[in-house]
Amino acid sequence: MAKAEKTVLELVSAIERRELVLPEMQREYVWTGPQVRDLLDSLYRGYPSGVILCWQTSESVELSDFAVATDGPESGSPMLLLDGQQRLTSLSAVIRGVPVHVKKKNKPIEILFNLEHPDALSFASEVKETVNDEEIVDLEAPDASAADDELMRRISERAFVISNSKLAKLPNWISVTEIFSSEGDGEILKKAGIKSFEDPKYSKYSKRIQQVRNIKNYTYRLDILESSLSYDEVTEIFVRVNSKGATLRGSDLALAQITAKWKGSLAIFREFQEHSEKQGFDFSTGLIVKSLVSFATSQSEFKVVHSISAEVLQSTWKETTHALDFAFNFIKTNVGLNHSSLLSSPFIIITTAYWASKRNYRIGDSESKAMRKWLLLANAKGRYSRGSSETFLNQDLASLRDSFGPEQLLGNLAQQVGSLEFTTTELVGKTSRSGIFKTMFIAFKSDSATDWWTGLQISPTHAGKRNQIQHHHIFPKNFVAENIESATARQVDDIANLAFISANTNVKISDKNPAVYLTQIMDKNPDALRLQQVPTETSLWTAERFNEFLEERRKQIALRLNSFVEPE
Repeated sequence: MAKAEKTVLELVSAIERRELVLPEMQREYVWTGPQVRDLLDSLYRGYPSGVILCWQTSESVELSDFAVATDGPESGSPMLLLDGQQRLTSLSAVIRGVPVHVKKKNKPIEILFNLEHPDALSFASEVKETVNDEEIVDLEAPDASAADDELMRRISERAFVISNSKLAKLPNWISVTEIFSSEGDGEILKKAGIKSFEDPKYSKYSKRIQQVRNIKNYTYRLDILESSLSYDEVTEIFVRVNSKGATLRGSDLALAQITAKWKGSLAIFREFQEHSEKQGFDFSTGLIVKSLVSFATSQSEFKVVHSISAEVLQSTWKETTHALDFAFNFIKTNVGLNHSSLLSSPFIIITTAYWASKRNYRIGDSESKAMRKWLLLANAKGRYSRGSSETFLNQDLASLRDSFGPEQLLGNLAQQVGSLEFTTTELVGKTSRSGIFKTMFIAFKSDSATDWWTGLQISPTHAGKRNQIQHHHIFPKNFVAENIESATARQVDDIANLAFISANTNVKISDKNPAVYLTQIMDKNPDALRLQQVPTETSLWTAERFNEFLEERRKQIALRLNSFVEPE
């Protein structure tokens, strides 16, 4: 194995010129903003950042595209990147200022540099100040809370943060991409408020800007595998290197082994992934691989992937996609679940597809109804989102493999969770993250529940931000904080205090007294509250009876869920 050294700039340029390419075995770009931020901070401080693993070969290899745009014809004998894709893609995006073309993140990664960061490292990496990959700081709030002050204090200790509009307006926060793309410091220093060479901050800021630019000169060590190695051997090395560091999921390693046997399969999987998204289901390549393995081996664990031949994989693929399409259609039309956001686990799709395939798609009315019941209960009760989900999936696949049907699946579920009935006790403390909440939405949607202001029926797929459905606190958080001292955060976020309305309606209601705004809604549209199981006894809408309101709504929700899951 040869060794070499290349700077960050040399590696980024090699990607841009397609002299460094990705083999098909590589997973997609998956890094989040905080990971990019921390990489830059490490390189800025000169910390170790791992080794880059490559393979120089003249063998014809199926390739995968980088998440960042590249330019120029492919090199005659390019270097294949085996380990380092996430780091180099991130650096390429920030240094070049180009979008990272990855699902749901088709925009440049924007990182800000703090010209006033402390000289010494003064934070611990486990401290998190991000929400959904974005630093949340309301700097314009006139009455910023102590929590906001503490958040700002922690952010000010960092050299790099994920960009937001508030921080970007402050003079000491500078775009990292701007630093890399500018030839001089004049405009940057001007923005930072430096007006002359005599300014005491001039020297400090200039040195720090140069230190950021020096990230391009950070030198990585390259380990280069011999060209004499076969693709199968290189795949095995890739699997071993990545599995030891736990940097890849099992599905990523399985995908690498499958693409080694079945050349061109990644493109086929991604095509089906796009197809599934059009059906409303965000079915990742990892889930597609798990489905394929399940159909090929009647179990879902990836440890057997190495023993599955290319012939078996290819012959099983057609049936897998046929069954998944059936599952998508069954879940949408027979269950009323038309979007993956309403699923507590995508494993439900795999089980449904496997069931249909084992029945040769000849399914009677009674079995179809029993499968609908299982699916709704598995979704609500968290069949595959609690405990060992892989074990439960394998148990269900085994039941279906041995010619049992939905009744056995219901038995497996009852063995796991106990009663298959919904009770008010079970609903206590459940939040918007629970499967019950998702199933509650499906039930209300089936009843044609509407937005409380516009009358638009609730749906997870509404177009336009103003019409997108959000969960609304019936007793608003601020109202509870100001009027119900005994209420806990758990009670406020309890699903009994949540309803489904549009973003625009949510803004209109804001933190109004429920006794006032619920009366207005009931006067305008009496069914709006009833269809979301909101108690219409007006005396329950007062702060003094908040707990009674929750108890009554739990009763109504439990009754509706039970009748929805198994209609008479």
